[in-house]
Amino acid sequence: MRLAEVLPVLAPLSLGLFVSAASLADSKDTPAKPLPKGPLNVAFVLTRGANVIDFAGPWEVFQDVMIPELGSSMDEQMPYHLFTVSDSKEPVEMTGGLRVAPAYTFTDAPTPDIVVVGAQAGSPQMLEWLKKASAQATIMSVCTGAFKLAKAGLLDGRKATTHHEFFDDLEKAFPNVKVQRGPRWVQSSERVYTAGGLTSGIDLALHLVAERYGEQAAERTASYMEHSSQEWRSPIKNSRTR
Repeated sequence: MRLAEVLPVLAPLSLGLFVSAASLADSKDTPAKPLPKGPLNVAFVLTRGANVIDFAGPWEVFQDVMIPELGSSMDEQMPYHLFTVSDSKEPVEMTGGLRVAPAYTFTDAPTPDIVVVGAQAGSPQMLEWLKKASAQATIMSVCTGAFKLAKAGLLDGRKATTHHEFFDDLEKAFPNVKVQRGPRWVQSSERVYTAGGLTSGIDLALHLVAERYGEQAAERTASYMEHSSQEWRSPIKNSRTR
């Protein structure tokens, strides 16, 4: 459910929620970077066996972000343009049997600003596209999507994390990757991030929102989603060990 679909109906309630969130803001409300012009393209890579929550968690985060300073209309205030991309436009069967028809292929997709790669089978075309996209886009993996980033050479000599049950596998398959067994997410380089399993992708997506638009925007989004974790603020150490 998009925030834009419920605001016209629940405007008074939504306004109250936003005012309450604003009253809790501190000096970190100011966006960390200048507000970008135009929408930011967020590409969600989907191939056979893609994990649903790895994809749906970050999707919900980015679709719910609203930045009042960007303009007067709702379309202007929603800064992220989301789309799916795959080898073809044929429906992709995800975990649990969910089938999604990708909007674009790797040959005709818009240039992404952010790429989300969850656990999935992957393909040679996907790896080549990731290499190309990494030249200018922020790349984030969720769960064993880290293996795809490693195969594309994006994690060589860098810190990274993945689902806790696959720490050893990642180390064995890619000995040049410095596997981190504690943080919920890791900034691997200037534009590459890796998150742990499943819901970790929600925290990493919120962190990217905070980096771009400030903590108040991330707090407002998390509140709307009823997401109570604070681990999007920093990759807090936890007990994810094996």
